Amino acid sequence: MQPPVTIGRLAREAGLAAETLRYYERIGLIQPVQRTRSNYRLYDVEAESRLRFIRRAQNLGFSLAEVKELLDIGSRVENDMGEVKALIAQKIAEIDYKIADLQRMRTALAQQAECCPGHGSVANCPILASLASAEGVVPVRERWERPG
Repeated sequence: MQPPVTIGRLAREAGLAAETLRYYERIGLIQPVQRTRSNYRLYDVEAESRLRFIRRAQNLGFSLAEVKELLDIGSRVENDMGEVKALIAQKIAEIDYKIADLQRMRTALAQQAECCPGHGSVANCPILASLASAEGVVPVRERWERPG
């Protein structure tokens, strides 16, 4: 069994700032196993493992709140893996929505690019004109003047 390490060493080994680890501790993602007499935090290999888990989950698009939920589910062996699968299915649905939204944005931009000759004065730029007269957009002044 490896001896506990300080927050500075754990941060260096994980490639994170010590303040990030303190934040993770405040929100309950990691916990020190003990403190020294001078109140330094000491972490074990479990903290290092959790940091790898956090990084992988974030790379897959999970927020820290979602990562905490996954860690909490995984920390109790009596929990059913269906909870994890449901969270993954929800994340996939969010990603699919984002992909569809990005495709809509790409299509709109491609249509704008098709209309532009790419040369001449910007006074006649169809892209800028289109953006200036976007349909369905409520002018700021009207939004501010609306009650509620």
